[in-house]
Amino acid sequence: MMTKTSDEMLIDAAGQRHVPHEGSARIVSLVPSLTELVCDLGLAPQLVGRTGFCIHPRSVLRAVAKVGGTKDVNLSRLRALAPTHVIVNVDENRRECVEEIAGFVPHVIVTHPCVPEDNLSVYRLLGAIFDRRAEAERLEVAFAEALAEARSVGAALPREKVLYLIWREPWMTVARSTYIAATLAAVGWDTCPVLSAPRYPAFEWDAPWLPEVQRVLLSSEPYRFREQHVDEVGRLSGRPASLIDGEMASWYGSRAIEGLRHLAALRRSLTAE
Repeated sequence: MMTKTSDEMLIDAAGQRHVPHEGSARIVSLVPSLTELVCDLGLAPQLVGRTGFCIHPRSVLRAVAKVGGTKDVNLSRLRALAPTHVIVNVDENRRECVEEIAGFVPHVIVTHPCVPEDNLSVYRLLGAIFDRRAEAERLEVAFAEALAEARSVGAALPREKVLYLIWREPWMTVARSTYIAATLAAVGWDTCPVLSAPRYPAFEWDAPWLPEVQRVLLSSEPYRFREQHVDEVGRLSGRPASLIDGEMASWYGSRAIEGLRHLAALRRSLTAE
């Protein structure tokens, strides 16, 4: 696997250059999937704050202070934690909030994975900043193997057009420009509709592109679809409908490794039905 130079590894998604941190850091993560990554890099003892949506690993995070949600961060509580680093994401955190945080936190690390391969740069960035290069490299190897397996499944089976549901009332799905769509595409699931914006469009069941859909996937997040919704969606769409664990398709970071393996297995099993 190609190793990037130190300079490349220390530039975040906002183009900001970071430096390796010496000694123990005080990290606050405002991104659920990256909170898990921080822990998987062996940095849990340096994690002093998280959002209420940061739930993995549960046993570790029980002792970590909450600072509100991803969109409604409690800035006074965050300030009181005196973090040296705050990890944020372009999609999950409000820009105005991030700019305010940058006014009193020395280092704000901006992330923005758009395709599965972007996980590699996130591993390298955090590994380089917090002196966890060996741990990051182990994740890189595992991720490369999982992505290769996913792409192998995608290449072996006929591509399938899917509708990935994320909300009900109004019904909402994902555009091709999202990380979710790119991850599903790795196993041969191409999301409908074919558009880039808006990234999370609402739709009606008489949309002109719906006849192209071959399968509907109902995500467990952000709306928690359940079995009763599968029957409803099956009737509305006239297509096979199945529940899918949203974390497996939408969480980047270390969970993306498990996610790609899960999606590969799910693609195989649904195709065999």
